Amino acid sequence: MHIFLMGVEELGKTSAAKILARAINCPNSKDGEPCNECEICKAMLEGRLTDVVEMDAASNNSVEDIRSIREEVNFLPTIAKYRVYIIDEVHMLSTGAFNALLKTLEEPPEHVKFILATTEPQKLPATILSRCQRFDFKKISEEDIVKRLKIICKDSNIEITEEALKLIAVLSEGAMRDSISILERCMQDSEGKVTEEKIKELVGIPKIEHISKITESMVEKNAEKALETIDEVIQEGKDLNNLLWEIIKYVKDILVYKATNKLDIYSKEEINKIKEISDKISKEAILKLIYNLSELENNMKWSTQKTIMFETGIIKNCIEIPNESLEQRVEKLEKQIKNGNIKIANSEKIETKPKVSIKPQEPKIQNFEVKTTSESGEYFSYWNDVINKLKSSGKIMVYTNLINTRAKQVNDTLQIEFKNGLTAFGKTVLSKPENINEISNIVNSLCGKQFKIKYIEGNINPQKENNNINLDGIDIPINIIEE
Repeated sequence: MHIFLMGVEELGKTSAAKILARAINCPNSKDGEPCNECEICKAMLEGRLTDVVEMDAASNNSVEDIRSIREEVNFLPTIAKYRVYIIDEVHMLSTGAFNALLKTLEEPPEHVKFILATTEPQKLPATILSRCQRFDFKKISEEDIVKRLKIICKDSNIEITEEALKLIAVLSEGAMRDSISILERCMQDSEGKVTEEKIKELVGIPKIEHISKITESMVEKNAEKALETIDEVIQEGKDLNNLLWEIIKYVKDILVYKATNKLDIYSKEEINKIKEISDKISKEAILKLIYNLSELENNMKWSTQKTIMFETGIIKNCIEIPNESLEQRVEKLEKQIKNGNIKIANSEKIETKPKVSIKPQEPKIQNFEVKTTSESGEYFSYWNDVINKLKSSGKIMVYTNLINTRAKQVNDTLQIEFKNGLTAFGKTVLSKPENINEISNIVNSLCGKQFKIKYIEGNINPQKENNNINLDGIDIPINIIEE
């Protein structure tokens, strides 16, 4: 059985293939591990053993390359037990090359082993995969990378902070080799202790203060402050693509913190700043901001004027992104009206019919129900008074959704008719128990009778209706121009 190694980039597939080649050929192996001391192991480590052949399929993917292998497999190994072929990026082979390789995989000589490595196993024919033993390589966790880096730093007498180790682990994205490369670069270009700031400077990551300022400027709709910070970053020679990517990750972390109240790679002061920003913006607005920034990143890839594209994109977010969701703004407005902080313009004294003095009953909350047919009954004469009462009491959202509706009294039920239908947001508002209770209480106070509330949606009256527009109760000046 041949061996198939699969995983994303930089996870050590080729290194593992070389270790496997030594393990199956080492005469002194112990528990499957090569001794690395015998002549065969030393020859493999020094790259002078001809019995182990490494081929890059990205540049050697023709039928002729595979045919040369088919001719070589007939020769016995020189000093090793097995002749091993390591084919890296095997998915790059052409269709003809796969067909040529298949015959050898089906009936290989006893002294030949193939080790195939790839990052895209879906591109391999099923006939190839079925003849191999598969091993999937996964990304190394950030905790394991930090542990390994600590060992390396201890053995090499490297002084490094805990925050710097965590940052290297995040930047390596699960690849141990990349994390070691970043550490080596930091040691070459730094003196003394390796810090988080030093790593960001070497890698080209903008300072967290700049990222935080730009994000806060978009939340506060302060375009001038955002442009000043962007200019500072450009003056420091930072790449705008890296800056945008860091802003997207920072906004994502704000969303994570708002949902979980947890973040790992930030200091206490940075988390306090993230909390401060998250308190100024809703989750819906954060999602909209992430979407806009991701779209800006795609647009910048194809633009020759990246600075202009970046600055205009940030200004656009300063204008478009709302700090609060629509429901939050409506609730805030209703509270201000109730507290008397806001008065409705052109409000007139509401004339109501004589009230019947009766003790209000506790309304029974009904489940939200919408029907498309109306039952026969009398229209409720107090309905305009109910709508005006909702307006004066500060229930603006309920009031606006009930404009141009009619109410019909059918036994103990008050059917509210929506001839133009209900929007999804209108259903959400009117289905709230507190809003149903408010309508029921006002009806009870005007007519002295408790009604169940039911909503009727659709074209109630199929007959031709009057084309006059009912603007009663709307405090918006409208000019109607007839052509």
